[in-house]
Amino acid sequence: MSSEHIKEVVKEKYGEAAKRAASGAGSACCGTSPASSISGCDPITSNLYANADAATVPEAALRASLGCGNPTALAELQPGETVLDLGSGGGIDVLLSARRVGPTGKAYGLDMTDEMLALANENKLKSGLTNVEFLRGEIENIPLPENSVDVIVSNCVINLSADKDRVLREAFRVLRPGGRFAVSDVLVRGEVPREIRRSIELWVGCVAGALSDAGYQQKLTAAGFEQVEIEPTRIYKLEDAKEFLQSAGIDAETIAPQVEGKFASAFIRAKKPASPAPCCAPTCCAPTSS
Repeated sequence: MSSEHIKEVVKEKYGEAAKRAASGAGSACCGTSPASSISGCDPITSNLYANADAATVPEAALRASLGCGNPTALAELQPGETVLDLGSGGGIDVLLSARRVGPTGKAYGLDMTDEMLALANENKLKSGLTNVEFLRGEIENIPLPENSVDVIVSNCVINLSADKDRVLREAFRVLRPGGRFAVSDVLVRGEVPREIRRSIELWVGCVAGALSDAGYQQKLTAAGFEQVEIEPTRIYKLEDAKEFLQSAGIDAETIAPQVEGKFASAFIRAKKPASPAPCCAPTCCAPTSS
């Protein structure tokens, strides 16, 4: 698929999800209830947020979340920091981030789907938080100046982009020197036959395709990041998604042996290098004895 077609598919999918969440339809798939007891939920979007986090955000924000992790809990956010969530959806991770950075900090959310932005702004009003701002735009073209944020988070969104290299370059650009990249995303582990991977993408929601561990690390390094760490947080088994796969016309029993354990959610960390010491710093420009 072309890049533009992928964007349209993603917009349609997430626009429909926003409408369902706003109307009260569906359930909070990202809460603490077991996926097996929630109609329409799959193992990727279930059990992501602890009760303490889920209780601090509007219910519609929880219903609209289609993530694969809880990056805000693992990003070690500090009071006063500026955070940007790439693909912020209904705003759950932005609202959680805003509480962690406090009134002296700032939390931005970036999304290209009008329905999600409308829902996110409604959730912002319900939350009462004043250090939150939602921006309309694409993660390949972040509408913020360079060196303007301390931390970038994202929740199962970068895998949807057809140009991941550009996304990571943009993330690097807007981060301040020493800034942190801390995202949850879906990875593919090992070789998966092409025709099977196409079917599996219906399950994991990766319209443009998930990266491998090595692929993610290579792209982050190419963008300029250092100290790359990839930590698997949930390895998916086909048994968890049989009902979902069968509803998509996929024979889970047949494909299970070939893809078992080959898709996983992971927490991915990296840092933008800190600025070098200025040329006139005492450590490098002290006078020498004659």
